[in-house]
Amino acid sequence: MIDFHSKMMRRALALARRGLGRTSPNPAVGCVIVRNGEIIGEGWHRKAGTPHAEVHALRQAGDRALGADVYVTLEPCSHHGRTPPCAEALIAAGVTRVFAGMTDPNPLVSGKGLAMLRNAGIAVECGILEDQCRLVNEAFVKHVTTGMPFVILKSAMTLDGKTATVSGDSKWVTCEESRRYVHALRSKVDAIMVGVGTVLADDPQLTCRMVRGKDPVRVVVDSRLRTPPEAALFHLDSRAATILATVERDAGKNAAVQRLGAETLLCSESEGRVDLSDLLRRLGARGIQSILLEGGRELVGSAVRNGLVDKFMFFYAPKIIAGEDGYGLCPGRGIERMGDALRLHTTSVRRFGEDFLVIGYPER
Repeated sequence: MIDFHSKMMRRALALARRGLGRTSPNPAVGCVIVRNGEIIGEGWHRKAGTPHAEVHALRQAGDRALGADVYVTLEPCSHHGRTPPCAEALIAAGVTRVFAGMTDPNPLVSGKGLAMLRNAGIAVECGILEDQCRLVNEAFVKHVTTGMPFVILKSAMTLDGKTATVSGDSKWVTCEESRRYVHALRSKVDAIMVGVGTVLADDPQLTCRMVRGKDPVRVVVDSRLRTPPEAALFHLDSRAATILATVERDAGKNAAVQRLGAETLLCSESEGRVDLSDLLRRLGARGIQSILLEGGRELVGSAVRNGLVDKFMFFYAPKIIAGEDGYGLCPGRGIERMGDALRLHTTSVRRFGEDFLVIGYPER
């Protein structure tokens, strides 16, 4: 049986998830206010710069918040940012107890909000469903502690591990249900990244057009600025920016891209190509917390070999291409011993129509 505290925190987590993709660079937070076993107020952080989850819940609870219990997925903030501190709002409302899912990893908070509540005589308990609370804000946690974005590698494959046929045909490996889920995932990340090879082969739009939601920033790793001017991503009705990460210093080529409404981002060079670690640092410095890495093979292989992937999402379709030809996920020579394989933990499996999705995190 799920205890009452866990039940209320699960409700707060469900509320927090409503804000995913809309709160960056802030975390997604949910809050539930309870009195005499009854929920009297709920809220979630809906967009950066707007009131936080606790404020929405307190407004709904009104005067009944006096003496109530509060369940919040993340430690209430204690500093003045674009909005006032939530810890102060809870103190002013006269709540009796606060149950937090996790301490805020942001150095500006990091225990200060809980201390402020305790100093005001409010009972505080932290760590309820902490693992689940951390998963909701896995991108925020990494970015606020390292300055680097959280990288999710997504790939669609046949059962024998092929991403395309011998001719390079990859439309479509997976079913419509899987593709719709990917578009929903795109709407929840800050940026989507592909290599120039994918642009040349597939001419993708890199939007979330199959669902309602904001488009992510489009990042193309294009070391020598080979993306053609007629590429679809230059001619979209989308508010999201398009960035071409490059090591090309030719002023004419850079100006041509910029005339198309895109930006060129000059990065450090590694073996004649964009240094991915440098690119991620630059994107993180711009406030990009999460990146969905969708290909191509060279880019994916480099990211995996250099330990830059934080989460793997593999869609498998019930298809077999067979043969030694065809395209796999990562090109080049692999490891020689099974004991040296990259292992994933906290794996889970979901079904989408005939396809199934495997999610896992790499062991560090």
